[in-house]
Amino acid sequence: MNRLKQWGVLATAASLGAVGVAAFAVAASADGGGGGSKPFTITERLSGFHETPLALSTSGQGSIRLRIDPQAGTIAYTVRYANLEGAVTQSHIHFGSPSQTGGVSVFLCSNLSNGPAGTPACPTTNPGEVSGVLDSSDVIGPAAQGITAGQFSELLAAIRADSTYANVHSTLYPAGEIRNQLSAHEDH
Repeated sequence: MNRLKQWGVLATAASLGAVGVAAFAVAASADGGGGGSKPFTITERLSGFHETPLALSTSGQGSIRLRIDPQAGTIAYTVRYANLEGAVTQSHIHFGSPSQTGGVSVFLCSNLSNGPAGTPACPTTNPGEVSGVLDSSDVIGPAAQGITAGQFSELLAAIRADSTYANVHSTLYPAGEIRNQLSAHEDH
């Protein structure tokens, strides 16, 4: 290939690359910088069948509802549980993929005095329900998995990647009695 043709091919490739980068930048800004900025809701059922490292056969059941507002940097949540075989001890959102146990990102409630200041107590009634609003000050990690305290955007990215789960722990099953993955199907 002569030099003139080589420069023409290179110039065309560079032009196409610039067009691709520009199109990506326009798409990213249109959805709020990558991932969407509109509020969205996640609702999941919790059961022992989704627990790890082993599934559990338990009468416990529950649900979680998250209303996530990326622009406000908040997650409003409601956790419900019933028929737990042990007394409720705590509930969290963890950073972990399906069939994987991961570290705690945020406390939803705790009766063990191990949550950050402001963590509500888990109702000891069975059935029980707890609600609250989370923001960056509630994100505690897990640092060993790349999310450090206060990194709300990292938690949000993990939620959008279906790499978080919620569970409810009990005295009979301290590692968790009911759980499910949080699947982000954003309603735009």
